[in-house]
Amino acid sequence: MSDLPTTSSAAAFQHFLATPLDTLLTKHQALNPQQKMLALFQRCAAEVPAYRQFLQAQQIDPAQINNYADFQKLPLISKANYMQAYPLPARCFGGNLSGADRVAVSSGSTGMPTFWPRSAAYELDVAVRFEQVFKDSFQADKRSTLAVVCFALGNWVGGLFTTSCCWHLAQKGYPLLVATPGNNKAEIFRVVRELAPHFEQTVLLGYPPFVKDVIDAGAAEGIDWAQFKPKLVFAGEVFSEEWRSLLSERIGSQSVCFDSASLYGTADGGVLGNETPLSIAIRRWLAQRPEAARALFGESRLPTLVQYDPHSRFFEEHEGTLVVSGENSVPLLRYHIADKGGLLSYAQIWDFLRQHGVQSVEDLGLASSFQARDLPFVYVFGRADFTVSYYGANIYPENVTVGLEQPEIMAWVTGKFVLQTQENAEGDKYLQIAVELLPGVVAEPAMAPRIAASIRTQLLRLNSEFAHYTPVEKQLPQISLHGFADADYFPVGVKHRYTRR
Repeated sequence: MSDLPTTSSAAAFQHFLATPLDTLLTKHQALNPQQKMLALFQRCAAEVPAYRQFLQAQQIDPAQINNYADFQKLPLISKANYMQAYPLPARCFGGNLSGADRVAVSSGSTGMPTFWPRSAAYELDVAVRFEQVFKDSFQADKRSTLAVVCFALGNWVGGLFTTSCCWHLAQKGYPLLVATPGNNKAEIFRVVRELAPHFEQTVLLGYPPFVKDVIDAGAAEGIDWAQFKPKLVFAGEVFSEEWRSLLSERIGSQSVCFDSASLYGTADGGVLGNETPLSIAIRRWLAQRPEAARALFGESRLPTLVQYDPHSRFFEEHEGTLVVSGENSVPLLRYHIADKGGLLSYAQIWDFLRQHGVQSVEDLGLASSFQARDLPFVYVFGRADFTVSYYGANIYPENVTVGLEQPEIMAWVTGKFVLQTQENAEGDKYLQIAVELLPGVVAEPAMAPRIAASIRTQLLRLNSEFAHYTPVEKQLPQISLHGFADADYFPVGVKHRYTRR
């Protein structure tokens, strides 16, 4: 049986409440994260029936895994070969759900949800990520703060996870009031108008494009954001530093690196890392130097760059993608999360910066008094598979295909398309789909609207994240129609890719 029921959760919560952030974030220096992963492996091999069967199927004897080199040879687990191959209780400690007290849901390519049970004890690791942002960036330990949760509520991972972690901070003594309007703009504006004047600052937490919608629509309705000293917490999507600058200007930010932070999280692993003032300053420096970015990341486009605690979430690289291990109700052991990215130690990133003329945090635009935390970095370009992220929802080509396969639509199209997100001149995201017409079919004005409506209908039916995360006014994709074998989108003789970034 798991040793994690109520007593352990209560003890873990008391430890979180009584332990300062600095102590929580320096524990990895005293404890070896690699040794912790070995201990987690041995525990999973003994207490998680699915993982024990997984090892048996791979002919692996747990007793032979004695050091980190052995650990690195363990097979990767994934949704396909593990999460979908074994019953949910068998993937939990003790082979049952008794150690969990809450559940989050993520949507898969078929629209069938994946359930991720967890306990309050394991949620506290994620609460530390929020505490890092609220204390180090927003100084919310010293300023009365209204936190407005703008993620979708319900079982969806973003809303209640965020709410719960913010409540933990309030219980720890932060002068924090948590409001939960969810992704309802009218309710968000009502909360801001009524409550924000009573606080020194207001934090909006949500998916990047939705937070921008809130700021723009609120300004149009007469909300003077600057008077509320807004801070922004994002999750779910990569965005440009130009986009961050645009939003910072619209909220009247005087300190861009301290007024926003992006979280790197997944439904299965929780929040894996978070932006810090240092990581934002580095990213903004790199945004002006694409050659340096290419040298560091292998591409000139900027990934999300966050710092993480290897004692909480342990990362490895595998063929240009990320693998994570961590203790949860459904523990992760070398779990392949299919995100393209990589790892950099604190020393490595500073070596690189010094080679490019950056000698101190002042050269990055931070004050000389700023104290950076010695934590490693993980960078993330996004999914290495063919999904596109839109308002925090993973949009799968399979969902779009169904929209094109309706009888009235199939008379016009080949079924090939290119799915991507775009930004207009105002920095607003929209879903754009280029569709290939059948040979001899000429585009007519009525076609694109009907195709857009068909795709939206199927996305709403098949993709529960899309239905719950994407505002109604942003759900209709923009369709462009292209002749058969169009050279830009559908060249002959080239393996077709259904997504483009």
